[in-house]
Amino acid sequence: MRELIHRCFPTARSRWMYAFIAPWIIPLMAYLLIGQPYLQTGSTFAGGTLVVGILSTLAFLAHNEVADRITRKYPHLRQTIKRIVWTTLCFTGLSAFFLYSYVMTFAVGGFFNTELSLGAMRANQGVIPTWNRLFERMFGMEVTPPTLVFLYAWDVFCLLTFVFVYEVFYSLEQWQASQKNKETLKKARLQGQLQSLRSQISPHFLFNSLNSLSSLIADEPQKAEDFVNEMAKVYRYLLQTSERELTPLSVELAFIRSYYHLLKTRYGAGLHLDVAVDPAYLKYQLPPLTLQMLVENAVKHNVILATKPLYIHIGTTPTGELLVSNNLQTKAKRPGVVESTQVGLANITARYRLLDQPEPQITNGPDHFKILLPLFTENVSEV
Repeated sequence: MRELIHRCFPTARSRWMYAFIAPWIIPLMAYLLIGQPYLQTGSTFAGGTLVVGILSTLAFLAHNEVADRITRKYPHLRQTIKRIVWTTLCFTGLSAFFLYSYVMTFAVGGFFNTELSLGAMRANQGVIPTWNRLFERMFGMEVTPPTLVFLYAWDVFCLLTFVFVYEVFYSLEQWQASQKNKETLKKARLQGQLQSLRSQISPHFLFNSLNSLSSLIADEPQKAEDFVNEMAKVYRYLLQTSERELTPLSVELAFIRSYYHLLKTRYGAGLHLDVAVDPAYLKYQLPPLTLQMLVENAVKHNVILATKPLYIHIGTTPTGELLVSNNLQTKAKRPGVVESTQVGLANITARYRLLDQPEPQITNGPDHFKILLPLFTENVSEV
């Protein structure tokens, strides 16, 4: 039973809404459709409540499905007006359809001695005259044109109230999800920074960097000085990005050139970096250290030799995405060495997902590795 309830009402919002609406709308509709016999016997009360309850549940599920589709299309808080307008329009149409279905079900079926019947509707020339006696009995008024205006205004008010309550529940869920995402994003960002710092400050990296530096000091002091300056830029950038969720592409490229300088000093003619970015996209943003993770990933998993160089390309597409690619010359697997878990790529994907943005598209072909990264024109963390 619990599994069935969760399948029909998958969200806490839908369950709370149903619990809020069902206790009063089902008896009210049953009395309106059946009339005084609804309150005269227990069997009529139970049967009428059951039939109207089934119809009302189907109506609620249809309304809820439409509302979920609209919220999936317009999920952000800045799209609230669009969401309310579309929800109100769709709910108005659905309410009219199901109201007609209620009437026709009881008129055709003649359930529980209802005063509604096809014969009565034909004799009275329609539904409204047939319902006139029910409204007169329930509210002490006839269904005259002014009464219809009042009833329509009341129906619109109830509909807007329902939409308002739905929006309150949805906004609360969005706020809770936003708070949770902020914490998760903060954790992912710190995890990514920790991974980058570990790879850069590890004894192995320091040993390689200092070894490259020591070989330059005696023979090429100017290159040694340049190496130290670029190394300082790398570590300065790592420290400066500790609190950022996004960074301009121009800043990230300046950092990657310094990072590449360190790698180039070590690998020489075995490593080549080509940057061909459209200047129009330099002010666009992306998560910091994204390019560093991709370059590091390429260097870590590919053979790099002067006779078999690794080529890394960074460019932009006409649609405003950043393209990073490299030729594949994967290192041979060595016994006892654990295969890569691709933490860097998973971290990049997770950061885009948590920023509620399209995920990077990864193509791992036989000859080349490619990844398309969306670029941001605004601070999406505030959206």
